[in-house]
Amino acid sequence: MAARFDPVSPPVALTIAGSDSGGGAGIQADLKTMTTHGVFGTSVVTATTAQNTRGVEDVAPLSAEHVAAQYDAVVEDFAPAAIKTGMLATREVVETVTREVREFDGPVVVDPVMVAATGDRLLSPAAEDAYEGLIASATLVTPNADEAAILVDGAVETPADAERAGRELVERGADAALVKGGHLDADGEVVVDTLACGTEGEDARVRRIENPRIDAAATHGSGCTLSSAIAARLARGEPLEDAVVAAVDDMGEAIRRGYDVGEGPGAVNPTRFDGGP
Repeated sequence: MAARFDPVSPPVALTIAGSDSGGGAGIQADLKTMTTHGVFGTSVVTATTAQNTRGVEDVAPLSAEHVAAQYDAVVEDFAPAAIKTGMLATREVVETVTREVREFDGPVVVDPVMVAATGDRLLSPAAEDAYEGLIASATLVTPNADEAAILVDGAVETPADAERAGRELVERGADAALVKGGHLDADGEVVVDTLACGTEGEDARVRRIENPRIDAAATHGSGCTLSSAIAARLARGEPLEDAVVAAVDDMGEAIRRGYDVGEGPGAVNPTRFDGGP
């Protein structure tokens, strides 16, 4: 007797990001995280990289036209309930993605991948400037401290700085901003992430999310994994603040139980997310 066909119909999410040949970040981390959360992940690849746990050896951006073709192919056949963006590589790709997501009727999580773990800038000044329009279209923007400093053109070195940067990003059009605190007070025992929402009156609020710092070098892919987890939760219909807090809280376990692979520092383990409500 043939087995019965018993399909499932999970929510669909879309990641627009670069490929990490080492598997720890980028599209690879995004899709692992989405699957863990019970969401069907689709993808638009913006660049390929030759990298491993020891570093990046080469980057090959794809054309804006091919990025747009991938996007059209996905949205014409699927119905993504949420989108996240990661490494966009060039000004032309940033502008193309901005035009596409402006027409998207759903939450958009923007992870502005601008600075490498070494502190090196990953984008040209023109590409950085092009993020202004994408931020204005974002439901949530998730910079780390270095990226927030670029976006607001000012130092982000303390939780108070992070709060000011988050408020400014919201004033520029994002519904909310999560300024990640992993790079702040690196010797401290607590990581403080700052979530800013709304611009006026009771709608304007800031929440600091505190978690114990994990003494681990294997944090590769943490930004990709966090933004994908938030996008997946939004695709499942969770409220924004609940989705952010749950994903941030789970991030500690993803780092604590990270992958010890390769000869360099490993990567976070997105399968440690429980995927639950």
